[in-house]
Amino acid sequence: MKSLTARLLIWLAIGAVLLAVFALYARPDFLRSLADQIWACF
Repeated sequence: MKSLTARLLIWLAIGAVLLAVFALYARPDFLRSLADQIWACF
């Protein structure tokens, strides 16, 4: 039972991180800022 709980918590954490990333990509100002930072590397 402990293994099942740990596995569920890991999957929930992964899902939360993915949702946070998708929420950031939905904001155009974040995408513009990210593109400017990547372009500044070259």
